[in-house]
Amino acid sequence: MPWSQNDGPVRHTRKANTPKKKRMWAHVANGVLERTGDEGSAVRQANAVVGRSEFNAREEKAMRRRG
Repeated sequence: MPWSQNDGPVRHTRKANTPKKKRMWAHVANGVLERTGDEGSAVRQANAVVGRSEFNAREEKAMRRRG
């Protein structure tokens, strides 16, 4: 069953806390689900992508502060 940005991320991760991250999570999860048919893998991969985007945003912010 495909996820929408409103139902999937809410149940499977707290890191998708903005509309942009929720759309990203749903897009990745649905893509993996379509390719593999494995819901567990889809959720894990979507969580990983959203987690990396959160880490990258923090790193970028720290780099800007350092000058």
